[in-house]
Amino acid sequence: MLLGAHMSVAGGVSQAFERAASIGINTMQVFTKNQNRWEQKSTPRKELDRWFARQVETGIGPVVSHAAYLINLGSPNDALWKKSADALADELTRAEQLGILGVVLHPGAHMRAGEEAGIARIVAGLDRAHAATPGYQTLTLIENTAGQGSVLGYTFEQLRAMLEGVADPARIGFCFDTCHAFAAGYDIRTPETCAETMAAFDRLLGLARLKCFHFDDSKKGLGSRVDRHDHIGAGLLGLAAFGFILNDARFAGVPKILETPKSEDMHEDVENLKVLRGLIEG
Repeated sequence: MLLGAHMSVAGGVSQAFERAASIGINTMQVFTKNQNRWEQKSTPRKELDRWFARQVETGIGPVVSHAAYLINLGSPNDALWKKSADALADELTRAEQLGILGVVLHPGAHMRAGEEAGIARIVAGLDRAHAATPGYQTLTLIENTAGQGSVLGYTFEQLRAMLEGVADPARIGFCFDTCHAFAAGYDIRTPETCAETMAAFDRLLGLARLKCFHFDDSKKGLGSRVDRHDHIGAGLLGLAAFGFILNDARFAGVPKILETPKSEDMHEDVENLKVLRGLIEG
């Protein structure tokens, strides 16, 4: 079972492996640069070497990274849109250098331009970033969203429009966030509704493109369209949904990564992981 969490890269990206090993996880998510800055120096060669050495030593993988929060491919502002697409290309380059499976991306917000216009901008932005990074193995993993404000990607139909619109769909995978799905209106709290949700995902996007999960409970209710993460079992989503996913053989090889609130000592991760492991049958 691939269970992990988002790990800090303070002191260098390779330090994430030490932190991950210390809490007993076998997969993880990282930022490859400061998530709140546009520009940052490239990763030094020595640090790249340390990254691969630590990965071999710990055996932790696959690893995904998360794109900077500043990126908005849906923006109607040309300058911000170009900056966002170029920033995604930079994220893909950093991840490719580290052999990372995929870069998790919030697709963007239309900023009152309308959903159709916003999706068209996202598609064009993805194409710009992919054209700047030809031949890369690292995927762009579009994350489903809660749909707060004008944020797009909160329905599988919107995600399908993005997938169908890009010039090279082979570059695209998806990250399924449990809190976001619930807040967007996908009820995964019962065996029946969880199965229906996954069947809809498969029909519209394909389970083969589901490359990682973000595991987080929700502080807000079903269909609230509010993105507020909570600890596993502590929110309105509840424990059952996580058990359905954990015990679904189709997802055994898909990384399941905590994105729950945490402090520096990571004790919350340890506690949430214990809860998740307790849901695994057999």
